[in-house]
Amino acid sequence: MTTLTTRQVFDAETWSLLAFGKPSRTAHGFGWLDDDGNIDANRGVQLWITGRMTHCFALGHLMGDPDCVTLAQHGVARLLDGPLRDTTTGTWLSAVDINGTPRPGPLVSYDHSFVILAAASALMAEVPRARELLDAALLTFERLWWDEDAGMVVDSRDRETLAVDPYRGANANMHTVEALLAAYSATRDPLHLRRAVRITNRIAQAVVSHGFRLPEHFDSSWRAVLDYNRDRPTDAFRPYGSTVGHWLEWSRLMIQVRTACSAAGIGYDPLLDSIPKRMYRQALQDGWGADGRQGFVYTVDFYGRPVAHERMYWVLCEAIGAAETLKQATGDASYEHDIDIYATFAREFLIEAPGRWREELDAHNRPSATTWSGKPDIYHALQAMLIGRLPITPSFAEGLLATGAAPA
Repeated sequence: MTTLTTRQVFDAETWSLLAFGKPSRTAHGFGWLDDDGNIDANRGVQLWITGRMTHCFALGHLMGDPDCVTLAQHGVARLLDGPLRDTTTGTWLSAVDINGTPRPGPLVSYDHSFVILAAASALMAEVPRARELLDAALLTFERLWWDEDAGMVVDSRDRETLAVDPYRGANANMHTVEALLAAYSATRDPLHLRRAVRITNRIAQAVVSHGFRLPEHFDSSWRAVLDYNRDRPTDAFRPYGSTVGHWLEWSRLMIQVRTACSAAGIGYDPLLDSIPKRMYRQALQDGWGADGRQGFVYTVDFYGRPVAHERMYWVLCEAIGAAETLKQATGDASYEHDIDIYATFAREFLIEAPGRWREELDAHNRPSATTWSGKPDIYHALQAMLIGRLPITPSFAEGLLATGAAPA
């Protein structure tokens, strides 16, 4: 496959993914889609999915899709006025039933990060009420999630007492960096960039001190807990070991952070200049074909041995994003070869029809549902298809505004 062919595939998939995602609209946000693209009512309405899809439709609007402004506006309105938001406490619930009845469970910063991302992207797309949503989401972030002393976010709180869970996670902080970069794009308030770089600097130190295999789980003092969830190796959000896809995602985010900091005159740890390439190569070394078959394994231990052999579609998407970003940052055209390999893998094993990406494969690259079922959202795939057209900016929305680089 040539790079030109890959770009054509990615461009076509961009529009197909948006088309696949449009039926996810529900009365209270956006629903979890099943394998056939129908709403799975049993999953209710998840905050993280509603935030992600609102973000995606804001990007679709910036690309000129005529349906997407209405969908993005729906997402903003439901995040402001729907049952996912508890206006009496100024918080967002993680999930409600399809009829809007709140589901039990803690408040979760990972989920909240996508409210900020949705609001920021919608604001840049000039979606009505997006500024109102962003202001509200940032106020809640300040009150509940940001730990100024640590320069990180806490993971979850009790819904009634607001007591903080002692667990700390790299995943919630990674998506907070993405959200803060988007907020910086939308407002140019340097506070958001300074916080993003504080998080990223700490993660960079943790990566280096653990042999470039990122520890995902920490205690309340930010000491790594390397055996966390050893008995739940395929957990969707807190799996045991180190998640290869997050090495790839962090490598991209680190480049975005350092690029934004350089432009703004804000300092950052010099590690951010050197380790994104190393993290990417480590992901290839430990993750790609580690068990003798194509594809990235889900997790490895801290010796680089595969733990969960399932292949998650989002990991392949983040590999595309990392390679595209590294290609642009370094000028090294060899990353195009990797991108072509990922595109070939996606076409052979993941894309069952235009816009329909299998969420998970087993160790033999057959459809699987060990960790994930259905096709919950289009966020990872849409960003992977777009990123090669955009400059390195803090956010996808800013990249689209800077270039008008909508796929043909």
